[in-house]
Amino acid sequence: MLKKYHKSIADYTKRRVGHTPARLDFIQSTTGLILALFILGHLLFEATIIISKDAMLAMTLFFEGYYFFGESYPGIISFLAGGIFTLFIAHALLAIRKFPASYYEFRIFKKHMGSLKHSDTSLWMVQVVTGFMMFFLGSVHLYIMMSVPEKVGPYASSDRMVSEWMWPLYLLLLISVVLHMAIGLYRLALKWGWFEGRDAKKSRRVMKAIMKGMIVFYLAIGLWSLGTYIKIGIEHSDNVGERYVPHGGVE
Repeated sequence: MLKKYHKSIADYTKRRVGHTPARLDFIQSTTGLILALFILGHLLFEATIIISKDAMLAMTLFFEGYYFFGESYPGIISFLAGGIFTLFIAHALLAIRKFPASYYEFRIFKKHMGSLKHSDTSLWMVQVVTGFMMFFLGSVHLYIMMSVPEKVGPYASSDRMVSEWMWPLYLLLLISVVLHMAIGLYRLALKWGWFEGRDAKKSRRVMKAIMKGMIVFYLAIGLWSLGTYIKIGIEHSDNVGERYVPHGGVE
């Protein structure tokens, strides 16, 4: 009788739910992976300002298609930002279904987390918090990139940080993005069994060390980049709106 009861419950669940949760989970993981890889590259691209204004401008012109078409098209940046924004919203909508739906659920989870004292459970909570922050902070950044893509460059980006007082937003966005990205990649690797090898415990320790290394590296390079933009923005504050002119060229 008990076996028949369990079988009927399983059949009912299969009919009602099917493979939808697994498919949604796969899409969430895929969009998260794409966004994480984008962030890994994006932070390095932004860090070209550390090298020089000319290096940052060259990277901007690359994404504007200058080296392919012989002319800059800022609309390409707007198009790319729109694509990332679409993935970002899709990922957020899929992820939010796993968040605590009420304060009561949050208290239960917090109590559960405290009793377990498991680091991976705490990392999930960090992802919830940083994901919530990114939903607002990241949306502002992506909207700016879509609406005024021409305002990207050594002076234009620096003016936005200082003269438009956007540096606090970008500081919080940097911290939340780096934490969310690194923890997300770590949890994806565990979830799908990537790099597990023969010794799962050893692999977990190695992946966690890599995760921490990524956090330190990308926070360091991100803060260095942000500091450089702020420095340039302060120096350029009397000439807001002026475009950077490299060696007789035009930004």
